Amino acid sequence: MEKHLYETGLIGNCAYLAHVHKNTNISWLCWPRFDSSFVFGSLLDEDKGGEFTILPSANYTSNQFYLENTNVLCTEITCENGRYRIIDVAPRFQQYERFFKPLMLIRKIEPIEGNPVIKVKCQPVCDYGRVQLKPHRGSNHIEFEGCEDRVRLTTNIPISYLSDDTGFVLNEVKYLVLTYGQPLEAPLGSTAETFIRETVSYWRTWIKHSNMAGFYQEYVIRSALALKIHQYEDTGAIIAASTTSLPEYDGSGRNWDYRFCWLRDTYYVISALNHIGHFEEMERYFNYVAGISVAETYRYQPLYAIDGKAELEEKILDHLDGYKGNKPVRIGNQASEHIQNDIYGQVMISIMPLYIDHRFVFRERKDSIRWIETVLTKIERTIDEKDAGIWEFRNIANVHCYSNLFQWAGCAAAAKMAQTIDNKELEERALMLQKKAADHIESCYDPVRKVYTNAAGGTHLDASTLQLIMMNYLDPTSERAKDHLKALEAELKTPKGLFYRYLHEDDFGKPKTTFLICAFWYVEALACVGRVDDAIREFEHIIQYCNHLKLFSEDVDENTGSMWGNFPQAYSHVGLMNAAYRIAIKLDRPVFL
Repeated sequence: MEKHLYETGLIGNCAYLAHVHKNTNISWLCWPRFDSSFVFGSLLDEDKGGEFTILPSANYTSNQFYLENTNVLCTEITCENGRYRIIDVAPRFQQYERFFKPLMLIRKIEPIEGNPVIKVKCQPVCDYGRVQLKPHRGSNHIEFEGCEDRVRLTTNIPISYLSDDTGFVLNEVKYLVLTYGQPLEAPLGSTAETFIRETVSYWRTWIKHSNMAGFYQEYVIRSALALKIHQYEDTGAIIAASTTSLPEYDGSGRNWDYRFCWLRDTYYVISALNHIGHFEEMERYFNYVAGISVAETYRYQPLYAIDGKAELEEKILDHLDGYKGNKPVRIGNQASEHIQNDIYGQVMISIMPLYIDHRFVFRERKDSIRWIETVLTKIERTIDEKDAGIWEFRNIANVHCYSNLFQWAGCAAAAKMAQTIDNKELEERALMLQKKAADHIESCYDPVRKVYTNAAGGTHLDASTLQLIMMNYLDPTSERAKDHLKALEAELKTPKGLFYRYLHEDDFGKPKTTFLICAFWYVEALACVGRVDDAIREFEHIIQYCNHLKLFSEDVDENTGSMWGNFPQAYSHVGLMNAAYRIAIKLDRPVFL
């Protein structure tokens, strides 16, 4: 079977995200928000998804790479008449004491050698491909009518070539600037060059101000850059992925919309960014969660819209063919209705550095007691409940080990925060609840097999229980931790070093692909228990499952090495960063090689 890879790169500016295919097409771009309809969506339907390509008329080869230490993407095309480069940029830089991040895509086309003949096609759509936009020709632009706001393409390419679908010789630099809402009203060439230069400078400065672990730094840098642009800066929400309905494997039907903020996933993202010294994302996220906390009196949902809204009705778009024919195409996510009780602990841990790290002035937070007490009360109310667990089983409820682990960890965090704000009553309450969570965790222990099962009274093993070691519930030097790890790797690890979430049947049958973050969790656990050589070997094997740009998918087929699931997956990049960080500490390389 042929190996399947996602042949796109990701660009973004914390206001939007776009996929650029090796064939030059903008295959995925949602405007005006991460969770809006696509303007280009050939990823899910080649006929109805529109097109934005810059291609020669004859055969060609393509090479794609990022400008080093940036989210600026280059695609070089070689054809019989010559060679040219496309630089794709989502502008982002500081201006007037705030970040300039417009809904603007800049495509710079520059000749490299010869006289390539190229043709530009720009056909945006709206309402998930139901509306084909009507072009109106201007003197130096084309305005597309049919979306809620105006879409304009401004260029120094003769408009006739674009309107008449005509090829032309590329003998000088050309610019294509696509905007949503506010059009570009400035000199095209000089403005585009300024925006490109400032954006490159912004990303390289951001990386320079990162404390990178001294282990496979180039992979950590790429993952950090990818994670950063998954935060919707306007509200502070961090999404799981930029895409929807990319299947967990071909024909699986497991096609989900990931363009939302999972409170659990965000904990891992925040941890990874904290490890490299970036805290502004955490502070923005605090404001996002604070807004949700005010609105939700009883419990949190597992996920919310990027503006904090709770209603995420799951719908099927029957008119779209789906990725490589994989239906259904879903928007919204029914998992928002699930009971998942680990999330309260993860919210607490995500925010804990704001109170115990003295680089933050916690005394300026006037509502600390109320906020901590609110989350702790949610833990107290739900600590004995069955839930859907981390893997979001739709029709299976249990007292899950993983859920209780993060209730345990969240209570520990609450106790530390209560100490910081000098509230003894809150501290004692947190410690009491922590003991209760520990009792639930111990009810999952199988003394015969020397392993913690996925749920109280259960027999199934689950990769999420690797976190018992990483969260220091189990002393990593103890025999119990080492035995638990051995039992999990014996059942869930593949011969090729990948890791299944679990192997028992769920609502859709047995899983057929491995979940990439579980493999990185395994690497972390190996490092924790002192098996550092094993951790390095497994890490070096896992990172081979990226695409040509060091971007990782959600799932990997153990037989073919194929990439599946939504892409790029924030979870997977978080896993890589945290695993590299853990190994670097063990190797005593905390900063650089």
